[in-house]
Amino acid sequence: MTNEEQLSGAARCGVCWRRCLIPEGGNGYCRARTTLDGVVVAENYGKLTSLALDPIEKKPLSHFHPGAYILSAGSYGCNMACPFCQNFEIAHDARGKSRSANVSPEELVERAFSLRSRGNIGIAFTYNEPLVGYEFVRDTAVLARREGLETVVVTNGQIEPEPLEELLPLISAWNIDLKSFNGEAYKKLGGRLDVTLRTIERASKTAHVEVTTLVVPGLSDDEEDMEREAAYLASVNRDIVLHLSRYFPCWQYDVPATPRKTLYKLRDIAENHLPFVILGNI
Repeated sequence: MTNEEQLSGAARCGVCWRRCLIPEGGNGYCRARTTLDGVVVAENYGKLTSLALDPIEKKPLSHFHPGAYILSAGSYGCNMACPFCQNFEIAHDARGKSRSANVSPEELVERAFSLRSRGNIGIAFTYNEPLVGYEFVRDTAVLARREGLETVVVTNGQIEPEPLEELLPLISAWNIDLKSFNGEAYKKLGGRLDVTLRTIERASKTAHVEVTTLVVPGLSDDEEDMEREAAYLASVNRDIVLHLSRYFPCWQYDVPATPRKTLYKLRDIAENHLPFVILGNI
C-alpha cells in the first residue's frame, strides 16, 4: 500500500509546484487550501483579512494608470517562506484565518465600483500570496472585467501553468516578486526561480507586467546576479519596469537594513539593460 493510499481521502493540489498531498480536512503548505470530500479547495475563498483603497504606485505599479487608486484585497496564506515577510501575520500566522471576514466576489466588485468617484480603477489582489486562492481571484476578475474594472495581481509567481492560464485573460496588470536571480537563494525562501521566471514570461504576453526585487543583504544584493536579472528581463520585454526595494529587518530576519549605496549601485547595473528602474523604500 502506498503512502497516498494510506492517507484515506487525501487529494493532490495542483496550484503550485509543491503539489501537496492534503488529507481530508487538513491543510497544504500554504495553509490556505484543504481537502473536502476528496477534492482540494481554497479554504480561504472570499475570506479577506485586508481591504484598502491604495495609490496604484503602492503595489508597486508605476507605468499602469499612474495617479489612480485601486481597491486592494488580501486574504491569508502563502506558498513561500521568506523570513523577512512584511505581512507574516496573514501569510504565515494562523491568526490570519481567525481575523478574516467573508466577502463574495459580487460584494467585492460592488465595493470597487462604488469607489470610482474616489479615483478607483479596479481591484488588486495583494498583501498575502493571492494565487494560493486563485479561484477567488478568477471568479472576482470575471465580474470585475464585465463592469469595466481593471484587475491587478501582486504575486510571488509560484503557480503551475494550468491555473495560471485560467487567470491570464482576466488580469490587466501584474507585479511579480523576483526574490533573487539565484536558484539557491530561492530554495532558502521555499520557492523555485524557474517557476517565477515562467510566470513573468507568460504574463508579459497578455498584460502589463512590472517586477519587484527586494534587495536583501546576502540574498539578492549580488552585482553579477543583478546584471543577469536585468538582462533576462530585457530579453522578455525591455519595457518591464524593475522596482528595487530596500529591505528593513522584519519578522524572523534581523540583518541590518540594506545600505542605500547598494541600491544605487544595483540600479546603475540594471539600467545598462532596462530603461525603467525605480528604487523603493529608499
